[in-house]
Amino acid sequence: ILIVDDDNNIAELISLYLTKECYETMIVNDGEEALKVFDTFKPQLILLDLMLPGIDGLTVCRKLRSEPRTSAIPIIMLTAKSEESDIVIGLEMGADDYLPKPFSPKVLIARIRSVLRRVNHLESEAAGTTLKRGPLSMNRGTREALLDGKPLVLTFSEFEILYLLARRPGWVYTRGQIVNEVKGDDYPVTERAIDVQMVSLRRKLGEYGSLIETVRGVGYRFVQE
Repeated sequence: ILIVDDDNNIAELISLYLTKECYETMIVNDGEEALKVFDTFKPQLILLDLMLPGIDGLTVCRKLRSEPRTSAIPIIMLTAKSEESDIVIGLEMGADDYLPKPFSPKVLIARIRSVLRRVNHLESEAAGTTLKRGPLSMNRGTREALLDGKPLVLTFSEFEILYLLARRPGWVYTRGQIVNEVKGDDYPVTERAIDVQMVSLRRKLGEYGSLIETVRGVGYRFVQE
């Protein structure tokens, strides 16, 4: 787990908690350094502080999401900001989760375990099965998404949401069902957060953004072919 936080005392404390849970950690204290470590340290998950010197956490997140080799690494943002607007911005930049400071070590560990459990489950799935829906092709085993044959760069959550909807065209999922399927039962996320993920997905789908339909008062669905 890569810990990116300019407060070394907090970073060391988080590292101590994670080490006790048998996770290997690496600490960096600024955004620029965080972007340089991936050639030597390949994290399964990133804990990223929002307020960093130089390159801030949002910019780091956006840069990681724009690179194919780092785009699927789950990111949990750690920040002193807890307003809904800040949460929305973090999700728009591609964060998979958001934990405001101060936080309980038990809650942090639970969030990390939840994310890694989902990742490990996906990696164990057969890589040979490809889901095809019109111009969209998705392979959950290899985490590859193609749109008209061109790579579609998605965050972990975006991939999961799109795969969930595309798996059953025409089936309407409520926001709560999407949260439960993608994040796990009773996950503390607002309906606004799901709406933000949908806006981002439609933007990335470009001219095919209409593949995702909003069912007013209910939720979302992937259009039937």
